[in-house]
Amino acid sequence: MDRLNAMRVFVHVVDAGSLSAAADKLDMSRPVVTRYVAELEQWTGARLLHRTTRRLSLTAAGEELLPRCRQVLELAGDMQAAVRNPAEAPRGQLRITAGTSFAQAQLADAIADYVRRYPGVTVDLVLLDRTVNLVDERIDLAIRTAAEIDPSLIARRLTVCRSVVCASPAYLEAHGRPQQVEELAERNCLTHSYFSRSLWNFTRKDDGTPVSVAVGGNVSANDAVSLMQLARAGAGIAMLPTYLTPAQLQSGALVPLFPAHEPQAIGMHAVYASRKHMPATLRSMLDFLAERFTEPPAWDRLPAG
Repeated sequence: MDRLNAMRVFVHVVDAGSLSAAADKLDMSRPVVTRYVAELEQWTGARLLHRTTRRLSLTAAGEELLPRCRQVLELAGDMQAAVRNPAEAPRGQLRITAGTSFAQAQLADAIADYVRRYPGVTVDLVLLDRTVNLVDERIDLAIRTAAEIDPSLIARRLTVCRSVVCASPAYLEAHGRPQQVEELAERNCLTHSYFSRSLWNFTRKDDGTPVSVAVGGNVSANDAVSLMQLARAGAGIAMLPTYLTPAQLQSGALVPLFPAHEPQAIGMHAVYASRKHMPATLRSMLDFLAERFTEPPAWDRLPAG
């Protein structure tokens, strides 16, 4: 039995709603479609469809098998695409979105290296500090830092976004250096509009105990670069992504606080709409970014100061 074709026919039958409609779409006879479904049922040892003269519906076994068939068919398509014209260099346009701070600090250099390697590719980089609808806004790839990703999208984990709580020497001289994370509740904290605006989460390094502190202050912003500049200017204490801070910490412009506590880390993902018929250019960009932004990322391997 050609199991791959049997799975393909089964998926088409479910999507079309009937054996006859699937036969028309696949340019097969109805008996051939019926035979493929019967062979798949024989192979799995379970009835997959309830078939009557009026309607077709999935059995419990069919409900279980359907998403797995879709995954197998997508994987088969990926394998075919991977070996098709392997020597052909990627070309065409990619529309990529990312948050402003990460794009400026890390992604822009990565894309520069990518287009240098593949000059046939053009990249339209859209900097947005909000979640976009990939389909509506014609986005091929989104770089997202989030604890959870929309289950309707495909996400490839790139690395982890860590944070550091820090302040300028001028602020610490004027207000004193806090010794315990709980003291943040009484300090002027510079908060991000979208991430942990009113609650900063930590883990004690010695025993893994989670600690959460309610924070507030007189300035918030939807961009980490602005928060970093405010912290440098002595406006308050900020929690900043470590991809942004190596030079500031090494120069002493910002001072890291609370060495006994680790701020909560968040996964960084490359997100796209579908694996089906993925362009070779998008696949090459995904592979390139996954190779570049490893775990731990290069910026976290630098000394803090």
